[in-house]
Amino acid sequence: MSSPPKKIRIALVDDHPLLRQGIAALVADQTDLQLVAQASNGLEAIEQFRIHRPDVMLMDLQMPGMNGIDAMIAIRGEFSEARFIVLTTYTGDVQIVRALKAGARAYLLKSLLHRELLDTIRAVHAGQKRIPPEVAAELADHAADDTLTPREIEVLRLIAAGNANKLVADQLAITEETVKAHVKNILSKLDANDRTHAVTIGLKRGIIEL
Repeated sequence: MSSPPKKIRIALVDDHPLLRQGIAALVADQTDLQLVAQASNGLEAIEQFRIHRPDVMLMDLQMPGMNGIDAMIAIRGEFSEARFIVLTTYTGDVQIVRALKAGARAYLLKSLLHRELLDTIRAVHAGQKRIPPEVAAELADHAADDTLTPREIEVLRLIAAGNANKLVADQLAITEETVKAHVKNILSKLDANDRTHAVTIGLKRGIIEL
């Protein structure tokens, strides 16, 4: 008698207990899938990966403490073969690129979980990559954009926190004129009308987080 096929072993990382319960219920109904571990932040994710070595890890991006991208980078540093599916509410192109660079094989919007999660897990386990059309479109829309420099991102983050140019200058130990030059570049690169518009675009695209 042949032995039953091995189940795909899954670990789930998300800080929302209700979402974890929903995914656990979805997986429990499948004969070829098994949920072997759960975690609520990036540090727990690293620990659970070391213990269970899952075939596929479902990873939320926005979590308290260590976020999903930093956790994926840390896990891939130890286990280069680790396979991740990112679960997120964000379609921001900058965040998508960061997640893919960190090792994500698939990018799944939480609104599509019920419809696409199980097929995506099986596809990633089989070595495929999956990016939903709306996410791919967001990437294509900004493919030719000038990216902000690390210093420009710092300036935008401080502006988002409500700081005027003088305070930004003080915090970064640069002159107010330099801050104004950075702001001018930021507005140009993001095609923004003003500072508030630049912050809105930065948040939507995942360049900065509040």
